[in-house]
Amino acid sequence: MVCPFVGRAWTVLQEKNIPYQYIEVNPYHKPDSLLKLNPRGLVPTLQYDNKPLYESTVICEFLEEAYPDHGPKLLSEDPYERARTRIWTDYCTSRIIPAFHRFLQFQPMSDTEGLEEVRQEFLGHLKEFTKEMDSEGPYFSGKDIGLIDLVVAPWAIRLWVFDHYKNGLNIPEGGEDSAVWSRFNKRLKAIEERPSVRETTSEKEKYLSIYQKYADDKAQSELAKATRKGRGVP
Repeated sequence: MVCPFVGRAWTVLQEKNIPYQYIEVNPYHKPDSLLKLNPRGLVPTLQYDNKPLYESTVICEFLEEAYPDHGPKLLSEDPYERARTRIWTDYCTSRIIPAFHRFLQFQPMSDTEGLEEVRQEFLGHLKEFTKEMDSEGPYFSGKDIGLIDLVVAPWAIRLWVFDHYKNGLNIPEGGEDSAVWSRFNKRLKAIEERPSVRETTSEKEKYLSIYQKYADDKAQSELAKATRKGRGVP
């Protein structure tokens, strides 16, 4: 099982059929081999031509640019569309992921009003993101998968954690936003069924012990600690 940030880069590697060697490390006991490449010790870290790169979105864009002849094109040739992809990729990292963790780590469960507040915050960000999607889809920019879909995918396929730990995501049914949520569900299904996503995702059972710690707000990852302090993605 890999963390979702690693999942971003791994899925891009699979999607583009880029040869690679995968080396798993314990993020709580960082080996010297990782720290030599990335002094912060964060994953993913990519070694390319004996030179290091890190930050998941940077790695994903690098792979697209460094291997233009591998797999599908994940970024548009149009400068505006590329910039727009970066805007909404940043929205995912700066808004959706922090809200995901505020919801998942919320305590205590007996505070139903507070729980509903963080749930609605998260749903609000999902709705805002979905409104920017192509109206037909199934992917963000239309019928072809793009980099932004793979960047969001690791969290999209983990939405089940809210049903398991937080009394449900509770996506609204009907109402004025029904078309938005229909588009959201269509895209979610397409992502879940994408071979590159399925190949880099473990069975739910393997996630349970990890996400139980998040749901109890006892996880010790850098992101969990940042969430407790009211910060964004470290």
